[in-house]
Amino acid sequence: MDNCEKMVACFRDLKPEELKLISSGKTELTYLAGEILFKQGAFSTHVLLVMDGLVKVYLQTGRDKQLNLQLAKTGDFLAFSSLFGEAVHPTSAVALTDTQVCMIDKEKMRLLLLQNAEFAMRITSRNYRNERQLLTVIGNMTSKQMRGKLASALLYLSGDDFLGQDIFVHLSRQDLANFASVATESAIKLLKEFERDGIIALEGKGITILDREELEKTERIG
Repeated sequence: MDNCEKMVACFRDLKPEELKLISSGKTELTYLAGEILFKQGAFSTHVLLVMDGLVKVYLQTGRDKQLNLQLAKTGDFLAFSSLFGEAVHPTSAVALTDTQVCMIDKEKMRLLLLQNAEFAMRITSRNYRNERQLLTVIGNMTSKQMRGKLASALLYLSGDDFLGQDIFVHLSRQDLANFASVATESAIKLLKEFERDGIIALEGKGITILDREELEKTERIG
């Protein structure tokens, strides 16, 4: 048993022969902060499992325009759509921090999911949380004003999924704006307004949520 199986809880209940199947078609890589894991439109040959670190997943919507969709953390799978016939990556991913990744052959992964229904349900339920985040992004873009969009992004990035991690120190103001789908200048202006209203505290790149209830109210009213 090696690092992939040791470090990630989803593998712990697999049978020895199932671990052998996965191990026979995987490799472990380390990406430094800022390195691209995969690029939108490139061929998708593996499922990626984040063993340690943070990965930003985004959609390139123009030459210099991005829409940030989610942050992947330890235990999250990337390029999962390749298991269902997607030949190319529909999004791009970049390491926000130094990140360890287990690259698993998609055919071996598909076979394991077919053989082990309990494992398949565990993985599917985890990926549903990512789908829910994508629905939130779509809803924000179509129905919220800028204050509501930024509030939603701040709530996501400071939520329970990232408990104990100071996510904001790894994000530029442009990154934050791209999570909220607003212009960078607008994000900076709104952050100062939120600080003035006592909702957040700003220190360098760091953002501390002071009044989560008020931020949730801002998200709701849009």
